[in-house]
Amino acid sequence: MPLHPAASVGESRRPGRREEEPCVKKSKLGYWCFLLPSLLAFLIVELIPAATGLGYSLTDWNGISGDVNFVGLKNYLEVFRNDPQFWRAFGFTAVFAVCAVISVNLVGFCLALLVTSKIKGTTLMRGVFFLPNLIGGILLGFTWQFIFVQAFEALGKATGIAWLQGWLSDTATSFFGLLIVVTWQLSGYMMIIYIAQLQNIPDNLLEAAEIDGANSWQKLRSITLPLVAPAFTVGLFLSLSNCFKLYDQNLALTNGGPFDSTEMIALNIYNTAFRYNNLGLAQAKAVIFLIIVAAIGLTQLYFSKRKEVEM
Repeated sequence: MPLHPAASVGESRRPGRREEEPCVKKSKLGYWCFLLPSLLAFLIVELIPAATGLGYSLTDWNGISGDVNFVGLKNYLEVFRNDPQFWRAFGFTAVFAVCAVISVNLVGFCLALLVTSKIKGTTLMRGVFFLPNLIGGILLGFTWQFIFVQAFEALGKATGIAWLQGWLSDTATSFFGLLIVVTWQLSGYMMIIYIAQLQNIPDNLLEAAEIDGANSWQKLRSITLPLVAPAFTVGLFLSLSNCFKLYDQNLALTNGGPFDSTEMIALNIYNTAFRYNNLGLAQAKAVIFLIIVAAIGLTQLYFSKRKEVEM
């Protein structure tokens, strides 16, 4: 008895489906093979040290001896009650982070506008502007320390300008010295982020605005800035987290001086752990620092995302 055409077609398709199942299994296996090294690295480098640090924050370990005693929340209470220097460092870090985030993103965006314009030598300028980001923080700090201490001092004496002398011996000028160094280093990296978003703006929008008689400022305000909002979200988040975690430039440039007035929170945690040998207290400070920075970063992401425009 002859088979119904539909039945024959259905039977002819079944083997194909069976053949597809091994392919799906192989693709899933390949997916996990590629993902597993990253997961292991994240587990070993991030999760396990974070859990270990959280455990040490509940002890009185000094970082050297094998005598480790559980003290509960004593270290956290110590931070909130009897450690005014930690909160002074946090206040200085917060003010510095706000100023640095504004300057880094503003300079980075201006550089991106410059190198995406129709002028010659933009490729060379991109490399020159990005180059400071490749220099290590310690080397960068010592280089600028020489500039501020030696070059500014000599220039101040030669010209008679008093504020150029003793640049790193005053709290106000030390603050601006740190701000200059961080802006000089990070603005090139932010420039790359803004370049990628600027190049995704459709040319027909800018051409239509020109036909309607819009000038450069009107195009920047009404077209470029709204469409670059996703890049601002990323740039603000990266610069905010980097400025709060700043350590190596602070160590090399001022080492917290004068009189701990420019000590940032990362340097304060380091000194607590390795200068005063109180690793348990330092870990408690690090946990508090992590929670505060995570809260600030997530809040910034939430409000920045609301202002993004779909292209």
